[in-house]
Amino acid sequence: MKKYEAHKKLYAKFDSAFNEQFAYFAKQSVGKAEYAFAQNNLGFWLTKIDGTTAKAYFLGLSFSHYYFNKIQTQPIIKDGELQLQGSFVRIVKVAGLPGYDDYSAIEDGKLFRIKLSDLEKDSVHDGYNDIFEESFGLNPEKGDTDSDGINDFNDLNPLHKSGKNKFTMLFEELVPKYAAVEGQDFKKMNYLFDVYGNDCEYFQMINPELRTFIVAENENKLPYYLRVTDVVHGGLSKLRKDPKNPEKFYIMKWGSSSTYDMAVEFKNGKWQIEIISGTVV
Repeated sequence: MKKYEAHKKLYAKFDSAFNEQFAYFAKQSVGKAEYAFAQNNLGFWLTKIDGTTAKAYFLGLSFSHYYFNKIQTQPIIKDGELQLQGSFVRIVKVAGLPGYDDYSAIEDGKLFRIKLSDLEKDSVHDGYNDIFEESFGLNPEKGDTDSDGINDFNDLNPLHKSGKNKFTMLFEELVPKYAAVEGQDFKKMNYLFDVYGNDCEYFQMINPELRTFIVAENENKLPYYLRVTDVVHGGLSKLRKDPKNPEKFYIMKWGSSSTYDMAVEFKNGKWQIEIISGTVV
């Protein structure tokens, strides 16, 4: 508990600036700027606080191939570069524990370097670095990828134009709901996303509470980062029509350790959802 409290105190400024979107492992001051190496569900980041400005830069290095030491014994910023001690690894699936993976080292004792100028490059100054946008299918040359009038940095569904119909209402009910802790505002959490692989146009049109990437199901259509990095931890199948009732459908929902088959029916302007069967591992 004392270690946890000390860690939280050490990174309290970053937690406040970034609305607790990251876990932090190393930090360093360079002039008036403060840097911290961080990670969230999407991958690795370099976070930076310079005066009243806080920005995060995605590294684009897959946690399926890279492991970075939790304790860095050298400066993380040196000679205009981010440098991190770590290893080349491969992910090992733990038998009987879906979603719980382990690492197997391929090559230890590495020092990885990335130029800060490459990390910080944001071609259209929309708030996301080019590496992040290329990793998740956003257009680094266009501040509004889906042309919906909302720039990518402020768009909760930046890959697709959102809409409103009975099917988007259904998918919005089925995606996870999150309870914000005191002081948290999901709209200000620009670096935390749910990721789904789904080609259903109704799902793609949702108005989510938390930032969401809905990417192609076909692996060949994905950006390289998403082909080699498992950031999709759940999903929803396409709707299957009931042959007798045009307002009734069947859908499957799955997560890292559970699967549910559901029947859904649209009645009196609302969806009625019934779980038919389920499996929890």
